[in-house]
Amino acid sequence: MNDIWQQRKVTSVAKRQHDHRSVFQRDRARILHSAAFRRLQSKTQVMGSGQSDFYRTRLTHSLEAAQIGSGISAQLRNKHSQLCSVLFPNDDTLIESICLAHDIGHPPFGHGGEVALNFMMRDHGGFEGNGQTFRIVSHLEPFSEFYGMNLSRRTLLGLIKYPQTLANLTQLSLPVAPHSFRQLKAADWHPAKGLYSDDTEMFNWVLSPLSKTDRECFQSMKVLKNKHSKTLFKSLDCSIMELADDIAYGIHDLEDAIVTGIVNQQDFEKEVISKLKVIDEPWLQAYCIDLSDKLFSEHHYIQKEAIGGLVNYLITEIKLVDLNEDDHINFAEPLLRFNAQLPINIAQVLQVFKDFVFSFVIKQTAIQQNEYRGQQIVMELFEALASDPVRLLPKHTVQRWLYANKNNLNEYRVIADYVSGMTDDYATKLYKMLFMPSNSAPLNER
Repeated sequence: MNDIWQQRKVTSVAKRQHDHRSVFQRDRARILHSAAFRRLQSKTQVMGSGQSDFYRTRLTHSLEAAQIGSGISAQLRNKHSQLCSVLFPNDDTLIESICLAHDIGHPPFGHGGEVALNFMMRDHGGFEGNGQTFRIVSHLEPFSEFYGMNLSRRTLLGLIKYPQTLANLTQLSLPVAPHSFRQLKAADWHPAKGLYSDDTEMFNWVLSPLSKTDRECFQSMKVLKNKHSKTLFKSLDCSIMELADDIAYGIHDLEDAIVTGIVNQQDFEKEVISKLKVIDEPWLQAYCIDLSDKLFSEHHYIQKEAIGGLVNYLITEIKLVDLNEDDHINFAEPLLRFNAQLPINIAQVLQVFKDFVFSFVIKQTAIQQNEYRGQQIVMELFEALASDPVRLLPKHTVQRWLYANKNNLNEYRVIADYVSGMTDDYATKLYKMLFMPSNSAPLNER
């Protein structure tokens, strides 16, 4: 494995006695011990945070994604042992680190918070959850003075799902801003998916080992009609993380919805089982015979068995593919040349589950109303804090805002950093303290 990918931006790391950890073991420790990771315990995954102690939060989702990611790595090592011995470290710490950190940039209240912050940042570089993840690990978390967790270059590369800036990806002209926050339509303000122009220094450092040809191809985009442009490539490690994330979302979040009665068996059979039956996959056809009855069984151990079978089925079908087999692709860097993928028919299986969760869970009225409520809270908090930052922001954030203001940097990004770092509960409490009459004590600084 090329040592250049194990390098950190700041090389003078603390020397600790008898510390024999690998580079990636240190990365995982920094992620696990970060405030941004802890805050995931009170951030919405699909169901609203705090509504039940059963629902998955962003934290438990990230832990499950890490476990699935290590399972994918084990399968790939078994199927492609010689290639994996060259491509992968000796253990799964790298993949676990990337999966653990992949959601730490997501704001409170799920996509409602993301839309709200993108709207408030519309003239200041936009906001996007994956871009914020990169910003947190490479700039904000205080493991180093200026470079966040100071993670290894390869871990940072694995966290970059969309290797372009929002400025280059945003092709649609901005709609007219509504007169009132309450009139904001979320569909009009979904961000492009990419990184911030404010973070190009670290982005360029991560990609610096690549040849000019590799970098241009890696950053290439597909221009879509009436939509934002979309990046085309991701690194090997990122492709594993994305599969782990999709499986955790499509299967485990479905489990939440079934157990808590949000979806019913009739809809599941109509929208999932009927579509799975037309996919040419013998194991799946046999598994579908009683899948619905098992998932909606009154016995939770039967549900768990069915869920575990689906997850195992998807993980064991993943394989490594050589992107250079496409005549139009010719990556020299192995971390870009190879990706983990599901075969087309198995990818269709996962998509059926993801579509069902999206249509029958995420788009459910109660969940959309909760997102809308969060959207309003985030916009009003941002507006208030931006109106008088020195007065209303905590001392440490005020220092960052003053530094940005003095050095002609993007001071609005500092406010977005602060609001996006809030948990659902903290944002709600701060909103009540600022806008609702109360005798409650002020919140502690964060």
